[in-house]
Amino acid sequence: MKKKMKLSPHSGQLAQISMQHRAMVRALSASAVLFMASGEVLAQESTTQVESAVVVKAKALSTAQKAKAKVEAISGGAGVIDNAQVERGRSATLEDVTAFEPGVYAQAAGGSDAIKISIRGSGANTSPGYFREGTAFLFDGLALTGPGGTPYELLEMAGVNYTEVLRGANAFEYGALSLGGAINFATHTGRTSPGNYARVEAGSFGWLKQQISTGGATDNADYYVSLSNSSREGFQNWTETRATGLVGNFGYRINPKLETRLIIRHRSEFHENAATLTLAQLNANPRQTNPLNVAQRSDSTKNGSTWIGSKTTYTFDDASKLEFGLVYHDYPQVLSKDSTVNPNYWTWRDVNASLRYKRSDQWFGLQSDSSVSLTRSQHIDSSVKTYNGVTKQLLKYADYTGSSDTVLAVGNELQLSDRAVLSTGLSAVHISRDIDVGFSDRPNTSPFPNHYIYNNLNLAPRVGLRYSVDPDIQVFGNVSRSIDPPSSWSSSGSGVVNNYAKTLTEQKANTFEVGVRGKAGIFSGSLALYRSYIRSELLNVEIIPASRGAAAVTSTANASPTIHQGIEAGLDARVWKGAGGGTVVLRQAYTLNDFHYRNDPLFRSNELPGLPKHVYQAEVQYQDPTGFYAGVNLRAASRTAVDYANSFYAPGYTIFGAKLGYEAPGNKWSAFLDLKNLTNKAYATAISPLYNTGGRDAAGLYVGDGFGAFAGVSVRF
Repeated sequence: MKKKMKLSPHSGQLAQISMQHRAMVRALSASAVLFMASGEVLAQESTTQVESAVVVKAKALSTAQKAKAKVEAISGGAGVIDNAQVERGRSATLEDVTAFEPGVYAQAAGGSDAIKISIRGSGANTSPGYFREGTAFLFDGLALTGPGGTPYELLEMAGVNYTEVLRGANAFEYGALSLGGAINFATHTGRTSPGNYARVEAGSFGWLKQQISTGGATDNADYYVSLSNSSREGFQNWTETRATGLVGNFGYRINPKLETRLIIRHRSEFHENAATLTLAQLNANPRQTNPLNVAQRSDSTKNGSTWIGSKTTYTFDDASKLEFGLVYHDYPQVLSKDSTVNPNYWTWRDVNASLRYKRSDQWFGLQSDSSVSLTRSQHIDSSVKTYNGVTKQLLKYADYTGSSDTVLAVGNELQLSDRAVLSTGLSAVHISRDIDVGFSDRPNTSPFPNHYIYNNLNLAPRVGLRYSVDPDIQVFGNVSRSIDPPSSWSSSGSGVVNNYAKTLTEQKANTFEVGVRGKAGIFSGSLALYRSYIRSELLNVEIIPASRGAAAVTSTANASPTIHQGIEAGLDARVWKGAGGGTVVLRQAYTLNDFHYRNDPLFRSNELPGLPKHVYQAEVQYQDPTGFYAGVNLRAASRTAVDYANSFYAPGYTIFGAKLGYEAPGNKWSAFLDLKNLTNKAYATAISPLYNTGGRDAAGLYVGDGFGAFAGVSVRF
């Protein structure tokens, strides 16, 4: 509240105050407001006599802190991961990034970027090495995911400022279709990472990673460029990986209303594919690789994936703005290039366009924030050619050009009171699949045509409510529908067996979610509970194992009704604070994954294979104001079903780690030592789902790394 300043009767003193001080006197009210980084506002009564200049200190929020405040205004489960915290240890894959994010299961297999990742069980049955399914991925709000899913070689953290994790329908803003929601990576700009930066990591299994970047800004423009290189010999035999990458981000403000930004990502990668082992093989020697994979020379070559995105924003006024995004994505790959079985040459090109209009208004005296968005992703030149590895004869040619996903979404946030906000939204989802098996070396004896076209329109509503119990505690709930379309290639696989188009339909789920987030005393955290009723869930299963003469055959099919339900809990606590300012912080994350059939004719209420039911992670760390930190951590997971019959399980495990490091004042330089799997535990990090092993040990387990030590140094100059 503004108050009229009462001047001191000592006008002689005021006459001696400089013109600058006079302006400050006129501007100050009876309360001097200090804005702190925590967002708290402290008021202090001023006197009627001004003796000296008043200094108002403020510390601007970082972009990661602003993003966290934004996701806390979502009526559902969401989180933000500051990459500066990730880089306090090894930064190799998304496993390192999402380690303490509740509800996210991300585990590397073989040390490459082809990790297994799932949110709320979406895409849980997809094995490592395939395109990611069930979760939408974006860079700076622009789509990486297309009708074929998400290639994984660009899911690398060089140049990333922070990561938004929006679980389930809480990714509504980005037009995400999937049960798992979305993961959005925000790229560094010349303003968030100015100057020059160099970082080197090295460690066990031949791990080596180098990164160098530079950034800068003027009043109207900024630039950021990062180059990276990484390699790893591998914990297991036949798991070598190497990659090089480029990240660029260029922004320009044309005038006060119009600004544009160009983001470029390019990365090439080669990795040998770690095959699955039996439990007996894993326990006997976890470093071994399935001999069939070595004999078939199974590997993946990404000759160079290029993602170019642009975002242009026009601000009409303080209440409205329009954003236009355009993405070109070229991601070719060769699978098993030197294999004697069936090398595959994949040509993939996507175009994504998005248009978002946002506006703030008053509705019946209530604050209202509305949005309308249209997004479309389409294959423009996408096909797969499969050859005989010995004769080099073409076995199959399948074309997916024309397949697309289009989403029109309308949303509103209505401030019902000082404490309550109503969220509503409706998405119209159009799915198109155009699949043409142009050539096959064997006749089509199935009832399905070689050229298959599928078009369908779905509606996905969302209603949510959040209520602030007090400024620090918020409760929320929402009801939503999600739509997961089948990937284009899953309708006609690249192998020589599936030489016809299979009729697949999209997966639909109705989800109910409630939760709470906030802070109280030494504690801060969140808790979300959800339950999803799913129809036609898209499940993958290996139906024919690999042999010396043929690759494994994996099939995608729509399942009978299933249920996904779970708990996503995160809790941080400052358990000790010393007189010198040092603190001990406890971080915890717990996820319950309860995914099972609903009265399936064959499997009844069996749990779905692929993910452990319970996952718990914790870290205790001492943080010193001088910049030194040290701590210990653990990851515990319960047993995991390997087959749909629930006759064979991978055992649970607990692995321990330790981390210490130092960050110099002003972040001029830093160093760390990160120790993984201190007890050298042999365990299965991921599962390739099988149909029914009949209780017998079977090759469905991917191996986790043994004990490893990793060190890194970074410097800004």
